[in-house]
Amino acid sequence: MVTKVTLEKLRNIGIIAHIDAGKTTTSERILFFTGRSYKIGEVNDGTAVMDWMIQEQERGITITAAATTCQWRDCVINLIDTPGHVDFTVEVERSLKVLDGAVVVFCAVGGVEPQSETVWRQADRYNVPRIAYVNKMDRTASNFFETLNQIRQRLGANAAAIQLPYGEEENFCGMIDLIDMKLHIYKDELGKVIETVEIPTELKEKAQRYHNELIEKLAEVDDFCMERFLEGKTFTPNEIRQIIRRAVIANKFTPVLCGSSFKNKGVQFLLDAVVDFLPSPKDLPPIRGTNPNSGAFEEILPSEKAPFCALSFKVATDPFVGKLNYIRVYSGYLTSGSYVYNSTRRQKERVAKIVRMHANRQEIIDKVTCGDIAALVGLKDTKTGDTLCNENTPIVIEAMRFPEPVIQQAIEPVAKNDQEKLGMALHKLMDEDPSFKIVYNQETGQTVMCGMGQLHLEIMVDRLKREFNVDVRVGFPEVAYRETITKKVTATGKFIQQSGGRGQYGHTVIEIQPQETPGTGITFENRIKGGAIPQEFIPAVKQGIFDAAKSGVLAGYPVTDIKVILVDGSYHEVDSSELAFKMAAGIALAEGLRKASPILLEPIMDMEITVPEEYMGQVIGDLSSRRAKIVAIGSRANVRTIRADIPLAEVFNYATVLRSLTQGRASYTMEPSFYAEVPSHIAKEIILGYQSAGITRK
Repeated sequence: MVTKVTLEKLRNIGIIAHIDAGKTTTSERILFFTGRSYKIGEVNDGTAVMDWMIQEQERGITITAAATTCQWRDCVINLIDTPGHVDFTVEVERSLKVLDGAVVVFCAVGGVEPQSETVWRQADRYNVPRIAYVNKMDRTASNFFETLNQIRQRLGANAAAIQLPYGEEENFCGMIDLIDMKLHIYKDELGKVIETVEIPTELKEKAQRYHNELIEKLAEVDDFCMERFLEGKTFTPNEIRQIIRRAVIANKFTPVLCGSSFKNKGVQFLLDAVVDFLPSPKDLPPIRGTNPNSGAFEEILPSEKAPFCALSFKVATDPFVGKLNYIRVYSGYLTSGSYVYNSTRRQKERVAKIVRMHANRQEIIDKVTCGDIAALVGLKDTKTGDTLCNENTPIVIEAMRFPEPVIQQAIEPVAKNDQEKLGMALHKLMDEDPSFKIVYNQETGQTVMCGMGQLHLEIMVDRLKREFNVDVRVGFPEVAYRETITKKVTATGKFIQQSGGRGQYGHTVIEIQPQETPGTGITFENRIKGGAIPQEFIPAVKQGIFDAAKSGVLAGYPVTDIKVILVDGSYHEVDSSELAFKMAAGIALAEGLRKASPILLEPIMDMEITVPEEYMGQVIGDLSSRRAKIVAIGSRANVRTIRADIPLAEVFNYATVLRSLTQGRASYTMEPSFYAEVPSHIAKEIILGYQSAGITRK
């Protein structure tokens, strides 16, 4: 049972990293050493508390972010263990939105890997203070100093070690504390007996050098430290901790620790660092939101006495209680049985029950207060990213941005009478995961599911079978192409119908141009002057544009990266309607797309391959045949690394190809990077295939 503490003693943290860096193993040790679990769960055995889904236990990977609460020293820690696989990056995104701090785990052998960079950039975007933990120090070829160097160079972090490893690889048995200037040695396998001694004479010079480097790095970002440093004064361990805390909270410094979570070494000191350096809800600037009535910006003060305000950052389906909405409370408090106002959707909802989550286990609580993370039972229409507050003091917190799917597959039930069951299951999965989308293709009668990668869709199909008891057939994976334009044009759309009595009249003139920044999507601007189109029809024009953009003119793929400006038009006093202007806008967009030299875009993946030296030639030759562009070639321990930009269309089932090329000794990771134009000869094939099939993909 976790006791209630003041806001200053609360830590909301996430564990983020590249796949297989040891996040869940570290989380399991945290639960054990804080007394939340009585035994250590192992990822490899499928006994990890935080990896509770069957799919996670079978594959040995984290798929969904799991939350728990534990206590260390006099602080309560709300902990979220996030996935490392890029297909589930949405889980990291929404967790970072609501967390106050993060522990970034790095593998001492792999160093800064591609997904490490991705999660670091996500943390930068949400301005989340973080500490770095270099794990797997017991592994062969582990290198703490190389990893520290990569954190500085690749991530651009102002980072310094606050610990040095004692012993190498399998002889790793402790760490030198550069704040207290002591050596901590682990004396037992369980990691509970720690002996603190003086630093050996032969290591004193090295420890002093890194201690001085720590002070220099802190002096760069802290005025008090700089003043004392220039005066040549020394610092007490307590003063150093206070300076580190200030610099971490200001997001100007990253302390780097080391350990081996699997061997139970270093986790207690990591917990100390979480308590000492990461912020409480009171240490951070107030969250800003928008008043939905006035549109003015307002600040949300972290106080239990302030009006209630919380963000729903995750939706999960529980087989026993139904829908669970995970919330982070920013101000005020909420009691079970009370009503909340969803200011995003402008409707009231009743909270049947409040639960504190421990992975998939629930502990019923009567009240959730400012700064806390909990889950609500009973909300019907609240989705991920919605703001919950008091109806008298409405406010809307900025919603999260989620990546667009890059891969799609047709899906249908094996038994026809399961069609309705499948539809309900897919909508529940869509509620849970904003990066998973379902589109119904009216021309072919197909249901198409869209996701972030093959593994993402595989997991969804597996969940349909196991959780919802729906047997399904799936088509081959397809690339989610996009269409865009290459020049600026003006287009006119008219929709006129006369059938006796009242008719329909809509007339729009639009300018379409490519976006200056790729990845911006579609933007709409109204430049109508003099009432050529009445104001009440403008939303219908915008809706018509966005609806028509769902299907392009080349091969029926969604249109992206265009700016549409409404410049002129006309209306009829009697016959004009919202429907008429919606249709006219769609006609104008289709005409404009045809005139604006449209092109097809394809998703390009950022791929990193780790391969033994002797197979480099075969792998690079194969990449060249797949239209890959080699970005960098490096070395890591006793292997080589190849970084390449490669079209997604060329890497379906690439794992099998890479295994056969390298006798199973190479591995790769990849993530969506950007969209690029499809080469003309390939685009021609795609368009011809679309025309001969006579279908419209959505």
